[in-house]
Amino acid sequence: MSLFKKLMQHGSVVLFALTSVLSHAQSVQDLTPEQRQQYEQYQQSQQGNSATSSTQQAPVGIVPPINSAGAMPSNSPLMGPNLNVGSRSSWRTGTYGPVMSEMLDERERLEIQPFGAELFEGGFRGLRSDGLNPSYQILPGDQITLRVWGAMEVDSILPVDAQGYVFIPSVGPVKVQGVPQSQLNSVISGAIRKVYPDKVNVYTNIQGVQPVAVMVSGFVERPGRYAGVPSDSALYFLNQASGIDSELGSYRHIKVIRDDKVIANLDLYDFILNGKLPHPQFQEGDTILVEEKGPKVTIYGDVGRAYHYELLKQKAKGQEVRQLARLDPGVSHALLVGTRGSGPFANYIELAQFDDVVIQDGDELAFFADQRTQSIVVQLEGNYLGPSYYVLPKNARLLEFLNTVQIDPYETDYRNISIKRQSVAERQAKALDESLDRLERTYLGAPSSTAEEASIRAQEAELISQFVEKARQTKPTGRLVVANDDELVDIRLQHGDVITLPARTDSILVSGEVYVPQSAVYIDGKNVDEYIAGAGGFTTRANEDRILIVRQNGEVVESDGVELRAGDEILVIPAVSSKNVQLAQSLSQIVYQIAVATKVALDL
Repeated sequence: MSLFKKLMQHGSVVLFALTSVLSHAQSVQDLTPEQRQQYEQYQQSQQGNSATSSTQQAPVGIVPPINSAGAMPSNSPLMGPNLNVGSRSSWRTGTYGPVMSEMLDERERLEIQPFGAELFEGGFRGLRSDGLNPSYQILPGDQITLRVWGAMEVDSILPVDAQGYVFIPSVGPVKVQGVPQSQLNSVISGAIRKVYPDKVNVYTNIQGVQPVAVMVSGFVERPGRYAGVPSDSALYFLNQASGIDSELGSYRHIKVIRDDKVIANLDLYDFILNGKLPHPQFQEGDTILVEEKGPKVTIYGDVGRAYHYELLKQKAKGQEVRQLARLDPGVSHALLVGTRGSGPFANYIELAQFDDVVIQDGDELAFFADQRTQSIVVQLEGNYLGPSYYVLPKNARLLEFLNTVQIDPYETDYRNISIKRQSVAERQAKALDESLDRLERTYLGAPSSTAEEASIRAQEAELISQFVEKARQTKPTGRLVVANDDELVDIRLQHGDVITLPARTDSILVSGEVYVPQSAVYIDGKNVDEYIAGAGGFTTRANEDRILIVRQNGEVVESDGVELRAGDEILVIPAVSSKNVQLAQSLSQIVYQIAVATKVALDL
């Protein structure tokens, strides 16, 4: 008998079994064919029942499954009791909600430069090639030094004429145009030895090359005619034109034109990424043409640096884009925002599927390291046995972890364990900054009605400024108290937690506004006043009415009626000397806040 028939026979008990299967599926599509058929039969029966009784209620305890459109169940814990709004997109497709209009604010967007723009910030405009590289080809107008000794003597500088020849006395004209410099000596030696086959030595050198003028046009900052030598790079001429127009010019489509024919195509991306750049030898009248910028995508997020990248074609695969951008380690997802035929478009894609995604002109790509690790790393400090760092499951708890840590119970005060947590330190620092900002806003800008009041305000302002400067230099410890009524609370650990296992001690520290800050031996029954008296007593700036006791577990309490323990610190905070009662209260509160967060009695 099928599950559906049993459902009809046994009522809500079997119905609960079916919906239990459904509630573990993320959608109907996740069910097996048999389960899906049973579920559809159940829905049909429910629709039939609803025709006869619109007030019939579903059995108690049944949780509706997520439907195929991705709508959230009405009793989801993320929704209010009376809120029943469907999702605007399916979480299963990777498209998350509406497209946000701006992924970057205006300032961030203006800071992004085209990839390759740094090429023309190198300051090489004044540097020129001398044309003496081995591959340089001889041109009309070049000057060649020729020295011959032995059977004949020649020592002269020979110009290359318009026909590409040099004339050697007693030998005649020799064709040298187009000859690489590395082969020049052998070409001239061969010509001389045809006339003087024996006892002839030849030396040649290019003394100077003929300058050329090259036109730089298209989408550059300053189109025009620029001088150089034939062996200069195209980058040299582009740089003389102040570089490519970053808004309109292409870094990937650059042509070198000679006699209305393209002799070289330059892609500066290939040069930047792979060190490859065609190096044609320029001639008088050549033209470098920078074409209009092609399709552009903007890439930012967890990448080496945000850039506008130019595509070679109107569309590109994700694999091509990944080869351009330099992703940070751990990147797992890409957020694609753009426009398609139907309007604005967004998609959140796992990196493993990104290579086949089609990227178009105007798209923005934000890469993220969006993986959720299943483990955390915590550190031990203080008195313990074994390693200092532990890799734990993500849901590990304090007591569970402590049961695995080896200690010497005679050396470790395991009842006074505390945790330093980065998030706590950040909240403490934020709260302190907000208090200091309020202090400055309240008192530094207050107006004065009389000269005497202005003098008092100036003194207060100086006091506040000095205090704020010192207070901002303090660093909260982020100490998290994990004890309640001397019992450890089994809290969840977080990545980066530093668990402190203090050593047992028989001393008490007295610090702050006392004459002789010191450590004293703990004596059972000895009170705070006696320890302070043993430290020389209060200084003249001490706040005798507010003395703090800092426990080894990080707890901070006021000393009134507190029984001291071994390992405690008696912290005497300074009093605020100001005739302005409100100011004195504000400063005292911040001094107390700093003492709790840093265990430092900041003086004024």
